[in-house]
Amino acid sequence: MTITATTEQTDFFKDAISVTSALRSPVVLVREILAGLVTALALIPEVISFSFITGVDPKVALIASVVLGLVMSVLGGRTAMVTAAAGSIALVVGPMVKLHGVGYILPAIILAGAIQIAFGVAGLARLMRFVPRSVMIGFVNALGILIFAAQVPHVLNVPWLVYPLFALSVAIILIMPRFTEAVPAPLVAIVVVTAIVMIGHLVVPNVGGEGSMAPGLPGITPILVPLNLQTLEIIWPTALSIAFVGLLETLLTAKLVDDLTDSKSNKSRESWALGIANIAAGFYGGVAGCAMIGQTVVNVKIGRARTRLSTVVAALVLLLLVTSLSGLMAQIPMVALAAVMMIVALKTINWHSVMPATLKRMPVPETIVMLVTVAITVATGNLALGVAAGVLLAMVLFARRVAHVIRAERTLSADGLSVRYDVHGPLFFGSSNDLVERFSYAIDPKRVAIDLTHSQIWDASTVAALDSIETKYRDRGATVVFSGLDQRSSAFHERLTGQLPA
Repeated sequence: MTITATTEQTDFFKDAISVTSALRSPVVLVREILAGLVTALALIPEVISFSFITGVDPKVALIASVVLGLVMSVLGGRTAMVTAAAGSIALVVGPMVKLHGVGYILPAIILAGAIQIAFGVAGLARLMRFVPRSVMIGFVNALGILIFAAQVPHVLNVPWLVYPLFALSVAIILIMPRFTEAVPAPLVAIVVVTAIVMIGHLVVPNVGGEGSMAPGLPGITPILVPLNLQTLEIIWPTALSIAFVGLLETLLTAKLVDDLTDSKSNKSRESWALGIANIAAGFYGGVAGCAMIGQTVVNVKIGRARTRLSTVVAALVLLLLVTSLSGLMAQIPMVALAAVMMIVALKTINWHSVMPATLKRMPVPETIVMLVTVAITVATGNLALGVAAGVLLAMVLFARRVAHVIRAERTLSADGLSVRYDVHGPLFFGSSNDLVERFSYAIDPKRVAIDLTHSQIWDASTVAALDSIETKYRDRGATVVFSGLDQRSSAFHERLTGQLPA
């Protein structure tokens, strides 16, 4: 009997082998642990900052990030990708909380998680292949800008001591890798600057000033609102936004990590795993999350992590900081974390895409799509809007470009009694209107042959256009014969011709 493994089973065995290999190699194990450690520290400022947007306690958001990190480390389809309570999710949850209160967050997360699970199980993650490269680059550049902008308040209107500490942090992050990469430079920068502040008793803004850092863990999040149609009416728009914003950012980040590591991820598995993780985080933590591109860049690009160990370590270190070491975490200077994230933001942006030489070579529509994606994402702070606008614009520009490549070559017979048209190019709603105008109805003879060997019919608009062409010739007493259609196009044409309203 032959047993065929599913994709999920194959991925599981591959992951198990990579983790086992890491545990057996001291060098790889240390690399994964250090990457997870610096990633955990990089998570703190963003998770805390966006907890205020959501309207929940910072510790709640940090615990939710621990749950998200652990669940996705085990179930996720993209190794080494960091998942936590994210700003993009906070932005869509915030308005609902302001209108109706925090009690509706948990039901919204449960519904959002169910949608994500259904999305993954149905295999709809394959739709990500339709996101154009220009939109992907715009997404990455916009996130780089947003990450950088989120850190700016930590270096403005602050005590003067912050600036030399900021300069020292940046210097360590940039210079240290030239001498050694055994230990992540951002980790060294955070440790050194924290030590200077603690030993020197310097008064600078720290993590403790961002919110309550009392030790301990929250309990299970209770459902505080009735589960009825009125609640569903309140939560469903927010739940849809949580689900699809989370999926969008997660799947695009997975695609980025695929490129950075030259490896493949299982995006369907990543989708349903995110749903499970969000439901778990909702019940124990109280907020939802998705992939964090900045912290993922820290883990994969700076920490050079490649296995699930790094994200497990990140989650466990974050848990340790929130509980036993909350006092130490509270003393970490925000400037050190801000310096790390600013460098990460600058590394996240695809600078090659905005170089004058690149822009000069790139087709103008591609550049426009990239810039529109960046502009809308940065202006609204909503990744879903930016990417959706970019994809929509790319589709319109593509359809417009393809619509004008259609051509019909006219050949008159030697005796002048018949004419032949050879049609080239894809026939769809964008090009079919142009096709109608490519024929010389008034001067053509009574016998017209239209050869579609080099074309294919893709929609009902094209069938309607061909019917219109035939009608125009018939009104002038001419007969039209269509030929050359492939089997699919021919069957499609036969099914609809003469059945469509004029």
